[in-house]
Amino acid sequence: MGLVIFFFLGSAKPTFFAEETVVPINKIKIEITGASTIGKYNCANTFTIKDTVYVNSVKKNTFNTEIKMSNFDCGNKIMTKDLQGTVKIKQFPNSKVSITDIKPNGKNYKCRLNFYITDKTLKYKDFILYNTDDKIQGTLNLKFSDIELEPPVKMAGLIKVKDDIVINFSLYKN
Repeated sequence: MGLVIFFFLGSAKPTFFAEETVVPINKIKIEITGASTIGKYNCANTFTIKDTVYVNSVKKNTFNTEIKMSNFDCGNKIMTKDLQGTVKIKQFPNSKVSITDIKPNGKNYKCRLNFYITDKTLKYKDFILYNTDDKIQGTLNLKFSDIELEPPVKMAGLIKVKDDIVINFSLYKN
């Protein structure tokens, strides 16, 4: 009887270690939204990428991606050019996102997120990534002033972009 219990318990998988999950990614979409004195704006950048997000991994727990700032489209050439000037794409052509220490949090994930834009790094310790059937997504609410940038002003101050911006990003699953 003791031998049977030993074999039964010896072959059982321990439950105190969470299982590593692999999530293949094939596309990333980043949207920057905000408001100005003449209405709302939305600038987007979508690009194909073949990568993997590892959840609960002790071996590889970092997801890094570079974002070409020149690939953002605001649906209007003038607005697109203003965004590119505001984020100084000649000096800083790429931004970077680094997601580390990805752990399950209910049906979603919790992670550390570092967002590098211009020469600034924004760090978030317990950032929530929302998990759906087709994507993992997150939202950053920040201000131009958080990254020491000035929101664009046009036509002698008649058109002013508000300081608040929202960055939504989606990692699309295979």
